[in-house]
Amino acid sequence: MTHAIFLHHYAASPFAEKVRLMLGYKGLEWHSVLQPSIMPKPHLQSLTGGYRRIPVLQVGADVVCDTALISDLLDRLAPKPPLVPIDAKGSARAIAQWADSQLFQAAMAYNFQPAGAANFFKSVPPETAMAFAEDRKAMRAGAPRMAPGDATAAYRSYIRRIAAMLQPSGGAASNFLLGNAPSLADFACYHPLWFTQTQVPNLATIFDQTPAIRPWMARMQAFGHGKMLPSDATKSTASVVMNTLTSSVFDAKNGKPEAFEDDHGIPLGTQVQITAESFGLEPSVGKLVAATRTRLCIERQLPGTEASVRVHFPKVGFVLRGV
Repeated sequence: MTHAIFLHHYAASPFAEKVRLMLGYKGLEWHSVLQPSIMPKPHLQSLTGGYRRIPVLQVGADVVCDTALISDLLDRLAPKPPLVPIDAKGSARAIAQWADSQLFQAAMAYNFQPAGAANFFKSVPPETAMAFAEDRKAMRAGAPRMAPGDATAAYRSYIRRIAAMLQPSGGAASNFLLGNAPSLADFACYHPLWFTQTQVPNLATIFDQTPAIRPWMARMQAFGHGKMLPSDATKSTASVVMNTLTSSVFDAKNGKPEAFEDDHGIPLGTQVQITAESFGLEPSVGKLVAATRTRLCIERQLPGTEASVRVHFPKVGFVLRGV
């Protein structure tokens, strides 16, 4: 493992905790670049071309958006131990996709009910809490948030499902969701529950009816965060400039790019925009340089430099359009 990894994140982000824990599981060294929790995010968006969600993983001139694709890259950079085992690719990814969408949405609506919000914001000025609420409202782009009662019912049901994977009826208990080794499914299911346990502990009584949950969470927490090195925007930018002419981290070891898989009728070299399907709809604009079986990539100039940055997105969960 010779690549310098920069993680753009902030401490209370559940999805950032997912990646921090994956870095810890793999025992990796990484550079921590703290970003604002709300807009504006000038340095982050200078890298991504518009995308504002956290976390973002950077390796040289490659900037990787969305934790699903970040997990794929980490398995490329450090194959052992794997996040997506060969014998559980389908189930690990399917559970992770459910956790990152339905479980996360229910969990955060539950966590930010009035009692949770009061606990989370108890040490900050009221105007800071209001700014956070307005920022997240803008990210939802008009989509309604679940009502507290609906969120509680769904979250409680989802927690029972996770517990049932750990202790199946009539079957042997396991340490993790798909067996005795963790997978992407565990990291995806863990991070919304982590927020409840650590950021709004007054609401963590929801775990009391599922005794398998807290020991599983303790096993996950024990992986730690790897070796974190403090860093900043200046070092992140310098890494892009220094690596601007190197091949993509997603290329094969022989330097060849992955095969082009055209699902949109848009040829490589076209100016495009890539936008999340939901939640945080700021588009990223650039030249399409890769469209593989699972991934999209645009290339764009890093503002204030002559360097180019490659910004990668998973195909699932993102929309590609010509400019």
